[in-house]
Amino acid sequence: MHIDLSGKTALVTASTAGIGLATATGLARAGATVVVNGRSQASVDRAIAALQAAVPNARVRGVAADLSDAAGAAALTSAAPAADILVNNAGIFGPQSFFDIDDATWERFYQVNVMAGVRLSRHYLKGMLEKNWGRVVFISSESALNIPADMIHYGMTKTAELAVSRGLAKLAAGSGVTVNSVLPGPTLSEGVRDMLKDVAAQSGKSVEDTMTEFVRTQRPSSILRRAATVEEVANMIVYVCSPQASATTGAALRVDGGVVDDII
Repeated sequence: MHIDLSGKTALVTASTAGIGLATATGLARAGATVVVNGRSQASVDRAIAALQAAVPNARVRGVAADLSDAAGAAALTSAAPAADILVNNAGIFGPQSFFDIDDATWERFYQVNVMAGVRLSRHYLKGMLEKNWGRVVFISSESALNIPADMIHYGMTKTAELAVSRGLAKLAAGSGVTVNSVLPGPTLSEGVRDMLKDVAAQSGKSVEDTMTEFVRTQRPSSILRRAATVEEVANMIVYVCSPQASATTGAALRVDGGVVDDII
């Protein structure tokens, strides 16, 4: 299968590392003009350099904007007024006891994980509908279905993304615009590596082995029995953004290694 996104502009939020950068790289390889986004100009510049090293002929530019509030979303849409593809990847996570999660933390998770995608979709979806072609993808999580007891606030926001995605797909019914969610499972991203460094050092194991042990003990339903790479997750996202995925909309597509124990 040859995915050709020449002539399309793709905006990937939080694309300076991890799944976001892998997705931006994959879209650039497919010929799309890519807009990289991160919270700081320094991180955006580093990501652009990494992407151009991986895809020498890439058409890429960056916009530094913090999407945790409406002002950041407005800054991004002002700098990049139109897009054919929107990948809502911005998100935060972290384990915390339910009894210790204060209102401000609940609100912060909701603003970043849900409202960032809502605000950007509200802006870009109109233009896609006018052109009768577009792709909106929300990067949710298997935690949307398997709500983790130690990250209830995170799981709630990921479930909310599924609701928004499904509703927007219905809004775009009958058009050439599709809206989908992609649900990664345990993924060895830079953020996860950083989170596991201390645990790995204390045990004398590598981060990779520590992550595999986590998957097998904390996600025992995993069929893959290991964490996915960011590239494996990005492959699904790039496909969903492609012309070949024109009949896939309103879907929640799992790249979870079989963690969610469901045949549907």
